Amino acid sequence: MRAEAAEPTYANKGPYMSLAREIAPHLPLLRRYSRALTGAQDSGDAFVAATLEAIVAKPEEFPRDTDARTGLYKTFHRIWESAHIDIDDAGDAPKGERKAQERLRALSPLSRQALLLTTLENFTVGETAEILRQSPERVNALLEDAVDELDEQMRARILIIEDEAVIAMDLSDLVANAGHEVLATATTASQAVSAAKRERPDLVLADIQLADGSSGIDAVKEILLSFDVPVIFITAFPDRLLTGERPEPTFLITKPYSPDMVRAAVSQALFFESTGPLN
Repeated sequence: MRAEAAEPTYANKGPYMSLAREIAPHLPLLRRYSRALTGAQDSGDAFVAATLEAIVAKPEEFPRDTDARTGLYKTFHRIWESAHIDIDDAGDAPKGERKAQERLRALSPLSRQALLLTTLENFTVGETAEILRQSPERVNALLEDAVDELDEQMRARILIIEDEAVIAMDLSDLVANAGHEVLATATTASQAVSAAKRERPDLVLADIQLADGSSGIDAVKEILLSFDVPVIFITAFPDRLLTGERPEPTFLITKPYSPDMVRAAVSQALFFESTGPLN
C-alpha cells in the first residue's frame, strides 16, 4: 500500500483534517527516511502507510507535546519498533530487499537510526532522542558507534553526475576523504552513460538537471538497463521525485547538503546495494 493511499474512515474528519495539513509537508521526507531505513521503496512506503493508518485511526494519540514533524517521526518509530523485522520473514521478498534485511541484522539498528535522523533528516540530538525514546547522552554514543561502523564499510568506486563544477569538486573531495575512489565526473547524460558502461562503478551520485538540459534521471535509467548499481540522487527539489505517483529513488540527498549527510547516504546505499526503480 502506498503512503498516500490512507484515508480517514470515521465520520468526524475535523481533527484529522487539521492534523493532515500539519503533517502533509513532511511526508515526502518521511518516505525518504523510511526507504533509507529499509533499503527498498515498497517496504519503506509500507511503513509510512502504516504510520498514516495509525494516525487516521486515533488522531487524538498523535504526539502534541512537540512539533508536527517530530511527532510524525515519533509515530513512525512506534510502528517500526512494533514490526520486529526479521530476516526469516523476507524469504519471498525481492533479492534486493532480502540482502538489505540480512545486512540490517548485522548492524546496530539504533546507531543507524540515530545517524539517519541527525544527518539525513537534520534532527537535533535532542529531537532524535525524543523520537527514539533515548537520552541525548545515549544518542551521542549511538552516533559515535555509527561512525565506527561506517568506517568499516566497503570502499567503493564512484561515478559522479553533476554539472556544477564547485559541487562536483566538493562531492569528489567528500567521497575521497571517506576512502572511496572517484572514477569520473560527468556533466551530461550521455557522458554519464558512457562513463558508467566503461568503468562499471560501485555507486552513482546523480544530479537531476544537467549541463545540456539532459536529465540525470534518464541517465540513471539507461545505466540500470546495463547493470545494477546503487544510485543516490542529489536535488534541491526532493518533492519533484517523492510524489508517490510513480516508482521513486530509495536514496536521495537534498541541496544544500552537509558532509555528514553525503557520508551517511553513501554508506547506506553501499550497505543496501540497491536503488528504487525508475519508470
